[in-house]
Amino acid sequence: MKINWGTAIVLAFIGFIAFIMYFVISMLTNDKYEHDLVVENYYQQELKFQESIENEKNANNLSEQITWKKTTEGMLITFPKNINANEINGKVFLYRPSNKHLDFEMPISLSNHTLLVPDNRLLDGRWNLSVEWELNKTKYLFKEQITY
Repeated sequence: MKINWGTAIVLAFIGFIAFIMYFVISMLTNDKYEHDLVVENYYQQELKFQESIENEKNANNLSEQITWKKTTEGMLITFPKNINANEINGKVFLYRPSNKHLDFEMPISLSNHTLLVPDNRLLDGRWNLSVEWELNKTKYLFKEQITY
C-alpha cells in the first residue's frame, strides 16, 4: 500500500496530537505535579498585603532584628533584647513550599527573649519563616526563607 503526502500529513498530525495528549494527561493525573494555590485563602491574604508591608517596615526600623539559628533541640528564634519580652504576643508560622501538610503555626511564648521550635516539627530543607508579633499596639512582621 502506498501512502500519499496527504495521508502522511494527517498521520503526522494525529501522532503529534497523541503525543501532546499523553503529556497533558500525565501532568494532570500525577501527584508529583500538584497545582494547588500556595495558601487556601489566597484572595483574603492579598487584601491584607499593604498591612503586611507596613508591619515589615516597622520591624526593619527596630534597632535590633529577629534572628534564628539551628540548635540540637530545634530552631531558636531570638527577639530583640531591648524590648520587654513579656509584652510580646503573636504567632510564628512555618510554611513548607514542597508539602502543605507540614505547615504549622504556633503562638509566641518567650523565655529570655527566645522561642524554641522543636526539632521534631521540622524536616531538613527549605521553609518560609513568618513571625507576626505585636508590642505596644504596634504590629511587626519578620519574613525569611530559611534552609533548616
